[in-house]
Amino acid sequence: MNFKLALSNMFRLLCFRITREEMMNFSKADLFLGIFITWIVGIGRYWDDPEAKFLQHLGFGSVVYIFVLSFFIWLLFKPFKIKDWNYIHLLTFVSLTSLPALLYAIPVERFLNMNLSAKINAYFLLAVAVWRVALLIFYLRRYANTTRFETVVATLLPLTAIVSSLTVLNLERAVFNIMGGIREKTSNDLAYEILNLLTFLSILLIGPILISYFVITYKKYKNKE
Repeated sequence: MNFKLALSNMFRLLCFRITREEMMNFSKADLFLGIFITWIVGIGRYWDDPEAKFLQHLGFGSVVYIFVLSFFIWLLFKPFKIKDWNYIHLLTFVSLTSLPALLYAIPVERFLNMNLSAKINAYFLLAVAVWRVALLIFYLRRYANTTRFETVVATLLPLTAIVSSLTVLNLERAVFNIMGGIREKTSNDLAYEILNLLTFLSILLIGPILISYFVITYKKYKNKE
């Protein structure tokens, strides 16, 4: 397996420079590299957290997350009749987008005060989320050849699941503290507020997005008849 080529593919993807032909040629090396990077990122997320569970320290949560998320996206847009729409290929793509999440492993709260570290963690979270959404749009447009309207629907529909997953995997104690009325600040509080806002906006948009999704699915079905 050519891991040197896989490494090149990953960085070209993260820089939005990879071609459809190169994505078509994703191999087992690309998938194994992506899973390995995801595992390392998962370990980094909890390496300095004394309250994290044993399996969280092992990084297994992040690996399971990409398998579940990829299956959800694959299943959700299978009715779109996208050419070469393949679960393993999608899983490879999702795994290769894990590297930016290494920003979460930077223990800024050890060097800065709580308020400043909260802001920096929020900026890290926002940057990674925007980067990954942009990569999904890039993948849908370049690899799946979706129209602009289909891309908007395909991006926004699973966005709530992505935001919710980030909340569960990264901010669970801050979430429970805030919801339970505990006012002790954590460096993740501001990040949670951003996620809460994004989730609220997603709830407002879910109705029109679902209607658009079913319209697209119906038209694809009719065109295949």
